[in-house]
Amino acid sequence: MAAYLAEFLMFVTTKLVVGDLGYYSLAAVGISGSLGFEIIAILMGLLSIIGVLCAQAEGAGDKQKAGLAVRQGFIISFLVGIPASFCVFYLDQILIWTNQDAEVTELASQFLKSLSFFVIPIMLFSVLRNFVAALSKANIVMYISIAAVALNYLFTVWFVFGGFGIPPLGVFGAGVAITLVSWIMLLCLLAYVYYTKSLRGYGVFASRWKFDPELCKEIFVLGIPIAGLVFLEAGMFSAASILSGQFGAETLAAYEIVMSWVGIPFVLAMGIAEATMVRVSHGVGGGSISRARYSGLFGMITGSVFLVVLMAIPLGLPHFIISLFVSGGTSGSDKVIAIAIQLLFIAAIFQVFDGLQGIAARALRGLKDSIAPLWIAGFGYWVLGIGGGAILAFHYELAGAGLWWGLALGLMTTSLLLSWRFCSITLRGLPKAST
Repeated sequence: MAAYLAEFLMFVTTKLVVGDLGYYSLAAVGISGSLGFEIIAILMGLLSIIGVLCAQAEGAGDKQKAGLAVRQGFIISFLVGIPASFCVFYLDQILIWTNQDAEVTELASQFLKSLSFFVIPIMLFSVLRNFVAALSKANIVMYISIAAVALNYLFTVWFVFGGFGIPPLGVFGAGVAITLVSWIMLLCLLAYVYYTKSLRGYGVFASRWKFDPELCKEIFVLGIPIAGLVFLEAGMFSAASILSGQFGAETLAAYEIVMSWVGIPFVLAMGIAEATMVRVSHGVGGGSISRARYSGLFGMITGSVFLVVLMAIPLGLPHFIISLFVSGGTSGSDKVIAIAIQLLFIAAIFQVFDGLQGIAARALRGLKDSIAPLWIAGFGYWVLGIGGGAILAFHYELAGAGLWWGLALGLMTTSLLLSWRFCSITLRGLPKAST
């Protein structure tokens, strides 16, 4: 949980710093950064199956298979990471095609040009993170990620506003900071895996590096539906962000402020989800479906209770959250604040089901069940979430609030259906793979 939170706070601190440049810069970095990070999230969904393979291999006592999965993950990271970097570089075209504010689009283009070089290191870091998490050694990821938050803040302030021989780079400098920190994080985790004696038996670096067609095929067969599910979820938020921009830069800025809060309970839930997936995979690898079922149910119940408790923050401290990003005094900023207060109320309900669907999806991932969750997500995220939200926002003229009520409905439906599927599969006594 601490590691996921720290990684998310890197982006939040970036928005905090560029927010001092004005709400146009905040909106630009928010929408373009979200689009860029959602591409990464999709690719990390593909690579997350490596964690499942490593955990099941560990449960079965096969260390060499776990090491082989990591090496294939590195190869896949380069194969898909290079074209993904070009996609991030040119993401500003989406803002142009969707008629976003011209100033927002120009600032977003500057940010994306420097941000695009973070793709490869983040993907390689994700492979190693899945590996150490599967072996219950996630502490190192937490330490690296927490240190990265502080380093990213210092670098962002330095590059955005200049100093020590560096001229002010504005939003372009914010992307440079994230890229540099991403490479540093990768090098630190590589050093840990290489020098830790207990990890040498897995042969991550000692064995020959060659392409294994069968294992890569398994990673893609199981990982592509997972990546598709993440694409649907990430695409839902991207669509909501773009639709928010249709109501003006103020609504878009308010959306980014609220997403900065919503991301916190979500990434905390993802920490529980990651642990749940590993424990479910261990149960399957060890031949105990009852242990897998218990782990999944425990994760979903614990996560839901935790998220309900966290509802008190957006309901009780909306002005404090908003004040971290903008201050009143102008007509534009006052409008941003008014919209954000309204959206934070909806977000308090939204966050519970957002976290639950993430935990349930990863519990199913531990069973290697990936196709059915993809269909469930497509219905919940897009038919109910974006479709329903768009109707409320435009037809019933609820604007940004309508979009968020639609997202809440979609996530509520998705989370309940995914939870029901996990209970149904494990109750039958046999995990189903990609049905």
